[in-house]
Amino acid sequence: MDKQTFWQLIETAREGEGEGGDVVAQRAAELLAARPQAEVAAAQQVLWDLLAESYRSPLWAAAYMINGGCSDDGFDYFRGWLLTQGRAVFDAALADPDSLAEHPAVRAAAAEGLELEDEEALSIAWTAYESATGRELPADSFTISYPPLDPSWDFDFDDTAELATRLPRLSALFGDA
Repeated sequence: MDKQTFWQLIETAREGEGEGGDVVAQRAAELLAARPQAEVAAAQQVLWDLLAESYRSPLWAAAYMINGGCSDDGFDYFRGWLLTQGRAVFDAALADPDSLAEHPAVRAAAAEGLELEDEEALSIAWTAYESATGRELPADSFTISYPPLDPSWDFDFDDTAELATRLPRLSALFGDA
């Protein structure tokens, strides 16, 4: 499986979801389980490669602001949510995390005090593989390698003035929330 195929899987799973996404990971796992076993196993590497691409300090700062804090696990779950939003949203957020201020779910999160996270998205391939084979995904099916974080973003994300400078649209949306 390659990234293009993975993104097509996510888009198919999103059909009928509108701006929601609560069941995208579940639907993606169901769709993936119908594919050949080797492709199911390969999907986990693609997913982790996308998570590694999104392991960026500016995006972490955006997640921190959106979710009112963001631990290591919380950042993983936020990026899981981001994956379920589809390639266009994912790519736009990597290019400019502040662009998330225009996303309807982010705007709703600001208005309603919701957290945006999807832990289940991190295990799409695990779930699909187990469903298709009755066995756990082999541990050697993937590797995880995160790049170093940008040291220019190594500041306290509670520094609202710094965040307002770097992520002005999200800062205006979330204020001191």
